[in-house]
Amino acid sequence: MTPRKIIIDTDPGQDDAVAILLALASPEEIEVLGVTAVAGNVPLELTAKNARVVCELAGRPEVRVFSGCDRPLGRDLVTAEHVHGKTGLDGPELPEPTMSLEDRHAVDFIIETLRAEPPGTVTLCPLGPLTNIATALRRAPDIAPRIAEIVLMGGAYFEVGNITPTAEFNIYVDPEAAAEVFAAGAPITVMPLDVTHKALVTKPRNDAFRALGTPVGIAVAEMTDFFERFDREKYGSEGAPLHDPCVTAYLIRPELFSGRHINVEIETTSELCMGMTVADWWRVTDRPANATFMREIDAEGFFALLTERLGRL
Repeated sequence: MTPRKIIIDTDPGQDDAVAILLALASPEEIEVLGVTAVAGNVPLELTAKNARVVCELAGRPEVRVFSGCDRPLGRDLVTAEHVHGKTGLDGPELPEPTMSLEDRHAVDFIIETLRAEPPGTVTLCPLGPLTNIATALRRAPDIAPRIAEIVLMGGAYFEVGNITPTAEFNIYVDPEAAAEVFAAGAPITVMPLDVTHKALVTKPRNDAFRALGTPVGIAVAEMTDFFERFDREKYGSEGAPLHDPCVTAYLIRPELFSGRHINVEIETTSELCMGMTVADWWRVTDRPANATFMREIDAEGFFALLTERLGRL
């Protein structure tokens, strides 16, 4: 099996970190061409730093990390330190990164990579706001038909919102960018809150990470220990949703997920519903389908995969 070439676009974030670790632990299925940082969970300076911290934690300092857009396309940046802590990776004590950022801007790297690789061979994996991806599509519309697939974490339908009553954080931070990405014509697969809220880090699952006894396993357990306090209090759940690793897991084991190919539009004008993913799940409009919107996950299979792969690092 030829590994799938991907670019991870991310705003780490503890769950982003786990998604990156899962990708780097799965070279048979995934070739990480680069990691591009965007402002989101915390400001860009920290997300670019955290991406390098995670690559070094995985023992992969050769991975290229690029710094991207520091603010949304047309609005002020909203961050989530209340969830992820002031560093974005609060929980474990992780050393400062020694690897350097690449000189190129993340958007330039995305454009150049999609133009250099054969059409339909590079998958974009956005784990945060879609600012970098939309900016690349604005600057180089010719790359849209060259994208194999965009597999993203963001949005919600049945779960509605986690940062406002109607919006999921990643889409809410830059709804204009999200609207442009969903309208670009590239194949899109969405991992919304409807899926990720079923991927709960319960105590036994977190104990399994810790029991790996490795720096990666212990760090992931400590990240999720910190991360879950917010969602456990908010939702009254058994553990925190592990959002972003759903993207990576889908690339490795797509059979763990199920959903529908439907139309998804992004609300960009109503302050009441700003950033809402208006998913036509019941196909009640004649708007053409533009995304595969996932709804179900085999949570046991997902955590079995995640624990096994993290144990490789």
